[in-house]
Amino acid sequence: MAVEDLVEIKFRLADGSDIGPSKFSPSTTVSSLKEKIIALWPKDKENGPKTTNDLKLINAGRILENNKTLAESRLPVAEVPGSVITMHVVVRPPLAEKNTDKLQDDNPKKGGCGCTIL
Repeated sequence: MAVEDLVEIKFRLADGSDIGPSKFSPSTTVSSLKEKIIALWPKDKENGPKTTNDLKLINAGRILENNKTLAESRLPVAEVPGSVITMHVVVRPPLAEKNTDKLQDDNPKKGGCGCTIL
């Protein structure tokens, strides 16, 4: 595989810091990218991801699917040859068990309209 075939990607975190850039093959899966992000996650940042399901990768306004490759995700690689692609990383916040129980209790109470027609 020639060097020109590799895709250079950096991952932008919510606080504006970056992981990378690193070069990947177009046949690399999104799930593999997420594993790389977890391995390179800065140790000084709180609430780091534990699994690939805790992460979402966004490129060009689209959430990338785990089972697709970079080539299948149709990244705009050919538009700007030799450029670095920036993907945004979103981490799913951990939910406490008390919060999920509270949300489930509130759901039956919601519904209906508080409007009055005179």
